[in-house]
Amino acid sequence: MKHDALPTDPAAMAAVARWRLTVRGTVQGVGFRPFVYREATARGLAGWVRNSPAGVIIEVEGDAAALAALRDAIRRTPPANARITALEVRDLAPRGAAGFRIATSEAGGPRSLQLLPDLATCERCLAELLDPNDRRYRYPFINCIDCGPRYSIIEDLPYDRSRTAMRHFPLCAACRAEYHDPANRRFHAEPNACPACGPRLALWEAAGAVLARDDDALVGAAQAIREGRIVAVKGLGGFHLVADARDVAAVARLRARKRRPDKPFAVMFPSLAAIQACCDVSPAAETLLLSAARPIVLLPYRGGPIAPAVAPGNPRLGALLPYTPLHHLLLRELGFPVVATSGNLGGEPIVTDETLALQRLSGLADAFLVHDRPIVRPLDDSLAQLVGGAPQLLRHARGHAPTSLPVAGVRAGLLAGGGHLKTSVALTRETDVVLGAHLGDLESAEACRAHAAALADLVRLLDATPRLAVGDDHPGYASRRTLERTGLPRVTVPHHLAHVAACLAEHGRAPPALGVAWDGTGLGPDGTIWGGEFLRVSGSGWRRIARLRPFPLPGGEAAVREPRRAALGLLYAAYGERALGMTDLTPLAAFAPGERTILGTLLARGVNAPPTSSMGRLFDACAALLGLQQRSSFEGQAAMRLEWAAGPGTPGAAYAFPLREAAEGAVAELDWRPALDALLADIRAGVDIGVIADAWHRGLAAAIVAAAEHAGERTVVLSGGCFQNTFLTEVAVAALRAGGFEPLWHRRIPPNDGGLALGQAVWAGWMEHAGESPCA
Repeated sequence: MKHDALPTDPAAMAAVARWRLTVRGTVQGVGFRPFVYREATARGLAGWVRNSPAGVIIEVEGDAAALAALRDAIRRTPPANARITALEVRDLAPRGAAGFRIATSEAGGPRSLQLLPDLATCERCLAELLDPNDRRYRYPFINCIDCGPRYSIIEDLPYDRSRTAMRHFPLCAACRAEYHDPANRRFHAEPNACPACGPRLALWEAAGAVLARDDDALVGAAQAIREGRIVAVKGLGGFHLVADARDVAAVARLRARKRRPDKPFAVMFPSLAAIQACCDVSPAAETLLLSAARPIVLLPYRGGPIAPAVAPGNPRLGALLPYTPLHHLLLRELGFPVVATSGNLGGEPIVTDETLALQRLSGLADAFLVHDRPIVRPLDDSLAQLVGGAPQLLRHARGHAPTSLPVAGVRAGLLAGGGHLKTSVALTRETDVVLGAHLGDLESAEACRAHAAALADLVRLLDATPRLAVGDDHPGYASRRTLERTGLPRVTVPHHLAHVAACLAEHGRAPPALGVAWDGTGLGPDGTIWGGEFLRVSGSGWRRIARLRPFPLPGGEAAVREPRRAALGLLYAAYGERALGMTDLTPLAAFAPGERTILGTLLARGVNAPPTSSMGRLFDACAALLGLQQRSSFEGQAAMRLEWAAGPGTPGAAYAFPLREAAEGAVAELDWRPALDALLADIRAGVDIGVIADAWHRGLAAAIVAAAEHAGERTVVLSGGCFQNTFLTEVAVAALRAGGFEPLWHRRIPPNDGGLALGQAVWAGWMEHAGESPCA
């Protein structure tokens, strides 16, 4: 936290003084002005406090010792959800002011404010919600200064009701009295509402006819779910498709309608105790589940009433708790867990508008539980897991987005468009980079429009003037095409370099470092498919010092969906045409003889069989060879099964992935051939799959240490989608620490492509600061 020099002269401290305090950080939407009002009036101080685009401005006058006490209270005991990054104090001439007030917000000036994510219902509001004697009993939009919607309803800054979606709901007399009462916790709570003046519920049939309103709508929706129907529920940042998680037939219908055969569904439970009855919940996981962000948390699943098709073959369950009053009421009404999956079809953005939901979710939902509070921007549920006992965010969304990260040496005005999958957008300001929310995959026209809208929204909300658009090297990415349409000058940052830069920025670090960027697919500057890269980054540029030994992918893009093709390409690179006859191996046996012949021809001629250094495809090949997955219906499915196979147990000998030194100036190679030889020998000897999977992971962890020794860099950054693998990350971190290195891995920013926009903006800024080309 930054603090300007403060008055310390004893004579000045004894006299009446006037100070102007500027408080920067997350200080709007957290009850900061009411907090300052109470602290100032308690000390007999005069003046005012107001919101501004820069944060909170306070002009306060009185006894100098009382002013110092106010300053110390702001610094040491701010509201629970506030985060102060700078507290600046300036002396002013006293004016003989009397009384303290909350002044009208200041709308002009640069916007350095940190935006507040949406907050889960607090315990005091929950108690009122369930109290039959309270005037907000069973009101599904109850909130206060400590909880409720923020980012999802903000239309403009500074944060005042008139600049949010709540401007459509004028306060009734009772709510207005609370809003202006300094002793009330709804004092200047901008989303304040009650049944008399706030948003209302309605239950619609599939064609849009109103079936019920208010509490009857909620009760009717619960009854529909009990009867096995699928209800589209408009929540905080968009629609969920909700079904009884215990009902095998309902879950099967949801999978068929959503065209999602295998990818796990999230499950919302009525209570923490209900989660604990099904899953292993560590103290760290419990803290994460109960946090104000209320993310989906991946937990070890012990068993219970959940239908197997909710997370088929998965040892973990994505569990979350209710986070809005509406969800609390619905889950209490039901008393059992429900599937709560994004209200969209695959490749499309989450639906936020109830009228549009009737069109886009037609055929998916049997009924619609809607409300009339507009959702200003879409927000999926955040997704998290524990790595080494600490949280790791896999989807940067509701409760976390937007995130502001201080980054030194980066100037304002860099607008980053992210990647193609799990994309997000980012914008640099003078002192920080703001990363927006998860937008999903850009696989449809609707998703591309949502991406363009998110870029425009971030620029508008922060009142920024972008001067440079930063994108991925891949010319076919929709995110890059969107940036081209902005008309801004453009630069690109290599995909894997952006991964490394994102992790460094998250930790407040700058080069030099060794970046280990492992993922499924990313275009390299040489035009080939990268994904198993070792990059040395410095303050003036970067260099690829090692890579995974390349192997061909027969059928190209088809190999992403068919791990058996990656296995065939790997075997062919190792053993030539002899590989085509290895029909004792599961992936080879999975091809019809004619298919093997055609693919063999492609491999022999080097036609439609592009070489790749992708670690993700290497994981796919291993999973296919072990018989775990021959075809995938979602990204990372095969690699996930390989991770799960490497369960707890006594580790055996790690497979060897030697780093083959290259001629001076050339790229060294991580050779998978010895590991492949050992793996095939173990398969044919009937060694347990868990032992093989364990040896595979530990061998790769040892290879990272060898590469770090080769690079001579003490700081080692682990980034890219492969480091969503908790087992791989944990063994790699342990091995690096044992070798005397400092490992950095993702915590707050996803290791997958959800962090690319941050990395693009940061790298472009660093290189601009160094006077280098961002894509050098």
